[in-house]
Amino acid sequence: QVQLVESGGASVQAGGSLTLSCAASGHTYISNVLGWFRQAPGKEREGVATIYLGDDTSYYADSVKGRFTISLDSAKNTVYLQMNSLQPEDTAMYYCAAGLIPYGGTWSTQDHYNYWGQGTQVTVSS
Repeated sequence: QVQLVESGGASVQAGGSLTLSCAASGHTYISNVLGWFRQAPGKEREGVATIYLGDDTSYYADSVKGRFTISLDSAKNTVYLQMNSLQPEDTAMYYCAAGLIPYGGTWSTQDHYNYWGQGTQVTVSS
């Protein structure tokens, strides 16, 4: 089992920044990626970014490239999502997830992720 606890969600104005954190514990060795997903009201959950634990290779959704940065502190088993230039369309519940994905696999497929956190709310006002 892997436990994931997110934090850092808040309400901000457009153009602002936030950093989300996700602390992983338990049998983290069974996963090779940690990712962030988000779900806005009335919309499907979508992949935001993911990072491979072995070499920090990261992938991003087109909608956040250049604005969001995913990073990993291996010593703390914590993954971060630095979010800059936030827009109202970034408003969503953000979830951290742990999975096992081969290199070249589809990082944004939710079925690849076996463990999920409870989520942290990000609200961006215009």
